[in-house]
Amino acid sequence: MRRICISKLVFLLLLCARMLLLPAGVSSAKIHGNPANDLVALINGKRAASKLPALRNSRGLGCMALQYISECMATGAACSSGNTVACQPPEAHITEVYAANCGVELPTVDVISGRLVGCHRDRDGPEDALQAVLASPTGNGNGNSTTTNALAVIRGKEHTQVGAGFDRAHRRGPFFWCLLFSSGSANSTFLLEAGGKGIDQTHGCFSAPDRPSCNAAPPRHGQQLMFTTIAAAAGMLLFLCGLVVE
Repeated sequence: MRRICISKLVFLLLLCARMLLLPAGVSSAKIHGNPANDLVALINGKRAASKLPALRNSRGLGCMALQYISECMATGAACSSGNTVACQPPEAHITEVYAANCGVELPTVDVISGRLVGCHRDRDGPEDALQAVLASPTGNGNGNSTTTNALAVIRGKEHTQVGAGFDRAHRRGPFFWCLLFSSGSANSTFLLEAGGKGIDQTHGCFSAPDRPSCNAAPPRHGQQLMFTTIAAAAGMLLFLCGLVVE
């Protein structure tokens, strides 16, 4: 009887360990590394192709960009067939709400010289996400295409730094991303309190040279429930095995 208890306990513990390891590979939903950093690299690549200087990857702007797209998702913004997002939070939110939420030092908040927001449903990486918007034929009502406007923002000569946010609302939902550009001094604007150590990234990705990975999809509720059930069963079996041994 004791041997049976021990074998069952070992089986449940192994199953629990597998459940712990599974979310890292499943919930990322084909997203590896930090796609927000990849977006910044793509922006600088396009600027280099136009013989423009590279932009600094700003951690403060990146965190704010994630806040921006998070608000869009929270308000139910939809991903259109043209891979665009009809979402424009109040201008004051960028400097007054997002900066505060990210712990950006108030005196270092500077001008936002440009922004881009987009989404994608059936693509795997940030390059396709950005290209989807650049290739979109959707007009903006003033005779120019979204593509022309996006390229104009990317090639803005006034920009000195950029930050990116990347996230998705749920595991099978579309990906959303945001890019915030600034013309402020790259060395003295959008600085984070305590070097950003107070930022607790619970969901999504934001660009920063020292953030090689992120969480771009929430864990599945059913999987969490299954793990809890298995853990409880293991605890009960351990208790019963203790009674048998005695």
